[in-house]
Parts: sequence; structure tokens; C-alpha cells
Amino acid sequence: MQAKPLETKKQYQEYVNDKSPNSPILKNCINAFWVGGLICSIGQIVLNICNSRGFSSEISGTIVSIILIGISAFLTGLNIFNRIGKFAGAGSLIPITGFANSVVSPAMEYKSEGYVMGVGGKMFTVAGPVLVFGISTSILVGLIYLIFNTQAITLV
Repeated sequence: MQAKPLETKKQYQEYVNDKSPNSPILKNCINAFWVGGLICSIGQIVLNICNSRGFSSEISGTIVSIILIGISAFLTGLNIFNRIGKFAGAGSLIPITGFANSVVSPAMEYKSEGYVMGVGGKMFTVAGPVLVFGISTSILVGLIYLIFNTQAITLV
């Protein structure tokens, strides 16, 4: 006997709800919280070490960014960061580590197509729209600031 096709959206939604496993939201939130906190704590430890060595706050922040990007890119290359991401979800995608992962993952996936068309061409497939949106928004905000802050412009 063949099953009847689903006729309405409501029946389809009930079917999907029956077949989909419920995600453990509380467990996922706790894992995201402690893994994200651990990543931030590592960054804070590096920042404190840099500050204690006499670096300025600006230089220390740059060093922390470089180290976190390097670690996440390295772990992505070893396929460890993806496992951390599956476990911690959004906790591992703190913007700087998640951005590094979104650049390295496509580069690793398409390296068989060559360094120019594979790695170079596909490296920003995930991160590219984020960059375009960020740059476009900053230009728009800058223009709005320029228009409404015309008293700062003096003509000679």
C-alpha cells in the first residue's frame, strides 16, 4: 500500500516536525557559552602578556588578532576547527575566528583546482559578501556623516 501524498502545508509541517529530531537548545547554549568564553579568555591572556611586556594597547590588540586568526586558520587546515564548530556552534564563530575559518575553508576545499582559480578565486566565497556589505555600509555611513557634518569643512 502506497502512502498518500501530503496535500497541505499544515500536513507537511506536521510531517517535518515528526521526522525532525529536537535539538537540545540548553545544551547547545551552554557549549557555545563556554567555548566562546574559552576563546575570549585565550585572547585576554595573550593581551595581558603583551601589555606586561610593554606593548601599547593598540599593538597588543593587533597581536591578539593575528594570533587568534592564525590559530583558527591552522585548526581549520587540520579540520579541527570544524569539529569545534559542530560542538560549540556560534560559540566558536566569534567574529575574528569565524571569519578566518570562512576564508580558509573554501580555500582548502578548492585547492585541487589550482592556486589561482581554486584557492585565490574561491577563498572569499563565504567571506566576500560580508566584506562587500561592511565596506559598502562604511562608505554610506561616511557619506552621511560628511553631509550632516558640513561645518567641519572649510573652504579657503
